[in-house]
Amino acid sequence: MTQTAVEDRYSRQIRFAPIGEEGQRRIRESSICIVGCGALGSFAAEALARAGVARLRLVDRDYVDYTNLQRQWLYDESDARDEVPKAIAAARRLQNINSDVRLDPLVTDLTPSNAEEIILGHHLVIDGTDNFETRYLINDVSVKHGIDWIYGAAIGSYGIVVPVFPSSGPCLACIYPEPPSGPQPTCDINGVLASTTAVVASLQVAAGLRRLVGWPDFKCHIQTIDVWEALNRTVEAGNRDPECPVCSRREFRYLDGQKRVPVSLCGRNAVQLHDRARPLDLPELATRLRSVGTVRVNEFALRLSVPKYDVTVFPDGRAIVKGTTDIGIARSLYSRLIGN
Repeated sequence: MTQTAVEDRYSRQIRFAPIGEEGQRRIRESSICIVGCGALGSFAAEALARAGVARLRLVDRDYVDYTNLQRQWLYDESDARDEVPKAIAAARRLQNINSDVRLDPLVTDLTPSNAEEIILGHHLVIDGTDNFETRYLINDVSVKHGIDWIYGAAIGSYGIVVPVFPSSGPCLACIYPEPPSGPQPTCDINGVLASTTAVVASLQVAAGLRRLVGWPDFKCHIQTIDVWEALNRTVEAGNRDPECPVCSRREFRYLDGQKRVPVSLCGRNAVQLHDRARPLDLPELATRLRSVGTVRVNEFALRLSVPKYDVTVFPDGRAIVKGTTDIGIARSLYSRLIGN
């Protein structure tokens, strides 16, 4: 693209004083890794492609489903009908939006064995994931290698954004030393507004661009929004925790694989997930899941039957997903129904 074409295409962004020509040059030299191409990740990918980043790596383990189309940008009915992997569908769409952006779609799950290989070499990571295990894994890589990332989450009308800059502020483990306990709200059970995901992703992108262009005195903050109640609150995240096991003691439990990995059960068309170490209240979980499928529960296990799959959940959080040998599909189903 010629310099004149660049100036024309990004003229409105360049005229925004905090970016200017120098900021646009930095944006066009940046490489971004988006982990999760659902509602947050797909919106962020399009916004960053339109902003003119040099490279986008798109990482997602899932396929497009009709239930995604209400809130997940970039995808259409043909993607859902053909069950196209989200990373591939997103890359195809983005290629038509900005052919100058180098796109690198990866149809995979981010795991301790591949996280460093996937993330290293990028200036920024955008969190589009749906579980805390992956977020703490991103945080480990971020702190270990000094890579900035932007945490984001949305459920119902509520959203939260937290920029994590290892060189100048607290990490995710400083702010949230442990994942939330018990079953967590999920989009499948509690729903989510497209406007919520759009706002959260927009804030993630804005924070990322501010960092990329070198905006001064940008401190880590926690921003929460409720689009239904029209509420917006921002508080500073404070300083690093001197006792933080990650950024202070340099202990990378998630990256080092101290959490057990899921396995396919040979000959049973099932996957066992045993990487959750927090107990579940099965009667409470049964109450939440009865609107989704057929539920049976006793003191030993909860069994949920939904189209194509049977899920057995145990009190210690372990689960068996019958109907697939694909670990990514099993983990995605578990995250959507039970939460992480």
